[in-house]
Amino acid sequence: SNTNKKTSEFNAEKKGSDNLVKTFIIGLKLFQISKNNRIFAKKIKKEESVYSVFKIYREFIQMGSCVSKDTGDDDSVHNVDFSGGNVHLITTKESWDEKLAEAGRDGKIVIANFSATWCGPCKIVAPFYVELSEKHPSLMFLLVDVDELSDFSSTWDIKATPTFFFLKNGEQIGKLVGANKPELQKKVTSIIDSVPESPQRP
Repeated sequence: SNTNKKTSEFNAEKKGSDNLVKTFIIGLKLFQISKNNRIFAKKIKKEESVYSVFKIYREFIQMGSCVSKDTGDDDSVHNVDFSGGNVHLITTKESWDEKLAEAGRDGKIVIANFSATWCGPCKIVAPFYVELSEKHPSLMFLLVDVDELSDFSSTWDIKATPTFFFLKNGEQIGKLVGANKPELQKKVTSIIDSVPESPQRP
């Protein structure tokens, strides 16, 4: 019938348009300029569907975070000290398991920062993260480099850096994506208010 024919033509045209849009944006980068004039970029991958591209874009413009590394970046030039204070650098899956076991024994809630040395927002929030670790020794602060532990990080479905996970007894109780200092402070304060500070060991 004419109706079925028109429907088929519409679907074919829509598919063609989707492919055209996808072809156009593949290889380009999405740019966001924050209120502080920081620029974040996201490179579109070939396997992304049109729907997922726009979904990523919507999430991306809300976050203030990095979603993809610029292949031209030189980490040796841009590296900053991401650890310090009471932040524990996680370099292996074994060290992750050890720290979570230690936190479980001590009754500590864990805050895990999945970060990257090339990520501008990660660098910006790093000193604040260290500061929080010094102010709240009753919590355990971990730092995971998503490049060094890429396979492990992928199991946590990291879409952007920095991503903060809040864990209790190994179970996720909260999550924050992006270098949003007020929101990070709010979540830490909420945890401190809800969980009594553990007495320090002599």
